[in-house]
Amino acid sequence: MSFGDLTRINTNLQAISSLNALQRVNSQLGIRQLRLATGSKINRAEDDSAGYTIAKKMQARVRGQAKALDNIGDAKSMLTVGEGSLNSVMDILQNMKEKAVQAANDTLGSDERGAIKNELDALSAEIGDILGGTTFNGTSLFSSGGGGTSFTFQVNSEDGDVFVAAIGTVGVGVSGMSVGTTDLAVTNASTAGASLRKIGDAINTVSSRLASIGDSQKRLTFKQENLTVSMNNYEAARSRIEDADFAKEQMEIIKLQILQQTGTAALAQANMGPQSILSLF
Repeated sequence: MSFGDLTRINTNLQAISSLNALQRVNSQLGIRQLRLATGSKINRAEDDSAGYTIAKKMQARVRGQAKALDNIGDAKSMLTVGEGSLNSVMDILQNMKEKAVQAANDTLGSDERGAIKNELDALSAEIGDILGGTTFNGTSLFSSGGGGTSFTFQVNSEDGDVFVAAIGTVGVGVSGMSVGTTDLAVTNASTAGASLRKIGDAINTVSSRLASIGDSQKRLTFKQENLTVSMNNYEAARSRIEDADFAKEQMEIIKLQILQQTGTAALAQANMGPQSILSLF
């Protein structure tokens, strides 16, 4: 730092130095006040270029994970819709089994068995309607060709980090569950027994699909919990880099305000210095 001769008044180096120091204090004071106003320690890339880059990458990851968390919720909702339909199908199949057991008894006549056959056909048709009408956002949840249905869900913020939920084959029209609407004959005890076996196979199929849906829902729940923990950890890491420490910033402001006052006083005194030359005249 240069110090000028007080007898040379054309350039007041003391006042210039005091002014520069005061401007630096004012600049630092403005930065600290901005941090308190925004709550962020890094408001521009020039504040901390490395920290700014790291914090923004973490912020992008957290935002992506938040949307992935929404995806998991939507996936569980979709599977719940499928589960509800299969539970309804299971109720109908159990009712059908009761009717088939009843028809297998020779105490019934042809008219009674005919009435049971009509009821079984109606219940089979209803199962087809339920499976065919089960959709989520326009997407059918159960395949019509018997080839199985699977869905892919984006469950994290990285490309390729997906989860595939396979519902399996639950054919629309019931034939995919080995229960056809036309082959549930109950004309006698023998044909009723054969239909009873087919209904039992359908019950086993639906039970298997419900278990598969339950397994997928459980895995999605674990992914949801893990993603929540990951988001919290990334937010904590970003906060340490980017967020302002209010106690520290307030302490710095008090110090800078004192320096601002002393700098102003020093500048005033430096401006008064050249007036001492007047005493020489």
